[in-house]
Amino acid sequence: MRKRLDRTLVATFIANVSITSALITGAIFVAVTPAFAQNDLNTLKIGVIGPFSGASADFGVPMLNGIQMAVDEINAVGGYSGRKLEIVKKDDEAKPDVGFKLSNELVAEKVVATIGFCNTGVAAKSLDVFQANKLPLIIPCSTGTPLTAKFPAAESYIFRTSAKDAIQAPFVVEDIVKRGWTKVAIFADTSGYGEAGFQDVEKALAAKNLKPVYISRFTLGVKDLSEDLKAAKAAGANVIFSYTVGVENAVIAKGRLALGWKVPQVGAWPLSFPFFIDGAKEAAEGALMAQTFIAEPSNSHRAAFLTSYARKFKVSKIPVPMAAAQGYDAVYILLYSLFNVKGGNFSGEAIKTALENKIRTYYGVVATYEQPFSAKDKDATTQNMLVMGMVKNGAVTFAYPQDAKNNLFVQRKQ
Repeated sequence: MRKRLDRTLVATFIANVSITSALITGAIFVAVTPAFAQNDLNTLKIGVIGPFSGASADFGVPMLNGIQMAVDEINAVGGYSGRKLEIVKKDDEAKPDVGFKLSNELVAEKVVATIGFCNTGVAAKSLDVFQANKLPLIIPCSTGTPLTAKFPAAESYIFRTSAKDAIQAPFVVEDIVKRGWTKVAIFADTSGYGEAGFQDVEKALAAKNLKPVYISRFTLGVKDLSEDLKAAKAAGANVIFSYTVGVENAVIAKGRLALGWKVPQVGAWPLSFPFFIDGAKEAAEGALMAQTFIAEPSNSHRAAFLTSYARKFKVSKIPVPMAAAQGYDAVYILLYSLFNVKGGNFSGEAIKTALENKIRTYYGVVATYEQPFSAKDKDATTQNMLVMGMVKNGAVTFAYPQDAKNNLFVQRKQ
């Protein structure tokens, strides 16, 4: 049923888009740019880069799987204008130097665009590679605010479908202030992700005329934060805002439980990761975090996505559903944008322009997209698309029952 549905949806879209036969004639390729010339008449190469092994594979693999699922669906109905999409996969192992090397390899292999990066520090190391080579990059996972702000928007080849921390942090701060939790202790690691997130939380608190009552900065891999937790408790904190991507979130939660300190832990999307939920176990219960997608069948499209993912990859649940859904949507956003490319010119400049303009409406898993990007805005996700998630019985669900009801209707960018 799902495959028939997907084929119908994509085939209907393709059938209703005016694509001239000239796009598939050999004559068009005489004047094609060198990047596209490497893609033969039957394939279109798309780079995919992320941590598919190592410490960050828990969200790198779901991102890859979401991308692969979308590509397979598209290829099942004929690909892009008769060409199969071909993934050129690179495992950056969550290491900046490895990511930099592999990004240069993607340029050398003449992909027409790249989808990828889960770790902010890894992405930051490689941005210049994509910008200098005018190779469009769509980031479906990394959320560090600086990534889409490094280059002037009009010139930037860096796009993103994940929710940047500059909207996650104020979203969470707004929620905790409403709950009366205004004495905030910030626990943030010193990685690129932690540093950017820390700054975003401070700014969000300042907008509410608040300052953190305690700040803890720590390196990745820390095993014990009990002294910092004691100090935060002594400072009168009534909520912990954690900004770290791995097991350190669980270290904070377990340390708090060991102290018998019953204060809530809130944060950005990494609090929905297995490293936290499985690592902290009962200490994770009740934690709150920003989410773009919660793995509940709130409408038919999301139900079909979850069912197809489970069947295709033989899993009972997705380790990090947001990564999978955002990766999946990124492929379709790229596909829909490619239909705006004129005259067979698949240069980086042409694809960048296509991404920046309005597309035929794509009813995605995370959101509904009409113009996800523009020359002035390279982030597809706005704050209205976020919901508050909560850890309950070892899984992430909606923190507010009303959000579960509202989620029947997919949000649009504001």
